[in-house]
Amino acid sequence: MDFITSIDFSILNWIQDNIRVGFLDPVMAGLGYAGEAGIIWIALAVVLLFFKKHRATGVIMLAAMALGFLCGDIIIKHIVARPRPFLVNNFPLFVNPPSSFSFPSGHSTCSFAAAVTIILRSRKIGIPALVLAFLIAFSRMYIYVHYPSDVLCGIILGTLVALLMALIFKKTGAADRISGIKKAESRE
Repeated sequence: MDFITSIDFSILNWIQDNIRVGFLDPVMAGLGYAGEAGIIWIALAVVLLFFKKHRATGVIMLAAMALGFLCGDIIIKHIVARPRPFLVNNFPLFVNPPSSFSFPSGHSTCSFAAAVTIILRSRKIGIPALVLAFLIAFSRMYIYVHYPSDVLCGIILGTLVALLMALIFKKTGAADRISGIKKAESRE
């Protein structure tokens, strides 16, 4: 674990030394706040519920985000109990410090659970969603509240729960029922 932590700090410090500039601070803080509690993704999912064509996408997004939250924030964070990098390295933050544990990144988990669900169902809106998810995930390292390994594992967890929920909704036919799509009746 010390080896991973040393790589994590090398990446975090590189970001601070080479990418962090004053005008990006409010942008990254804004991305962090947009991803807080998955609010931007929940809002998007709720909007999608109003459109019959995209209703199933909204429901699958909510299910994937809920499963990601349960697995990441409720279970894994409390088992691993990894302190945040700003606490370990005594780094001054320009945002309000989070109080939960660090591993995995909940912002990354939620963002990728939502964005991967969207891209599986619609590439047109899925590509911008993935870009936003990557920006939110990167902001967590830029702000120094997550290690790169927290973010990477959050991305993996979010992607896996999105794929699982999409598969469950497809195999059970729930996605079609939610969208009001009827299967063609057999002609015998």
